[in-house]
Amino acid sequence: MNAEPVKNWDGNRGGSCDEKPKQSNCNLPGHRRRAGFSLIEILIVIAVIGILASIAYPSYQESIAKARRNDAAGALLEAAQALERYYSVNNRYTNGSGNLPSVFPSAVPNSGATYYNIAVAGTPTANTYTLRASRTGGMTGDQCGNLQINQSGTLSLDAATGGYTVAKCWRR
Repeated sequence: MNAEPVKNWDGNRGGSCDEKPKQSNCNLPGHRRRAGFSLIEILIVIAVIGILASIAYPSYQESIAKARRNDAAGALLEAAQALERYYSVNNRYTNGSGNLPSVFPSAVPNSGATYYNIAVAGTPTANTYTLRASRTGGMTGDQCGNLQINQSGTLSLDAATGGYTVAKCWRR
């Protein structure tokens, strides 16, 4: 019984060339060991990475915008507290020239690239004021618009678009 060996998937008789070569015909053209990744496998990985990045990047940008908005909201609350301390000492919000005193920061953040400018909105009186954090720099297109707070602590938005509300933009 001289049975001929069965051909493997790669056409070799006996072992395959992917294993440790025992036969001399593994060195022939068309009988090379597979190593590395095919072009199709690499393209699939690149496509998957691209899809994941297209989903993750907008979420990342929105997280950055929320953090900057929270910084501006915190700065406005801090400025309102500073004005209340000024009011408790002077019994008025304005100084002798009818302007708000410089007791709060005018930019958010205090150093680096500015994303919000804090200033009075309208004309302050001895008993009223409205502070506004106006978008600038990288936040210019933010749909929450400009954040505002007045002497009674009422929070509001100016120039908000896309259905953004005080509850969504003034997260506390």
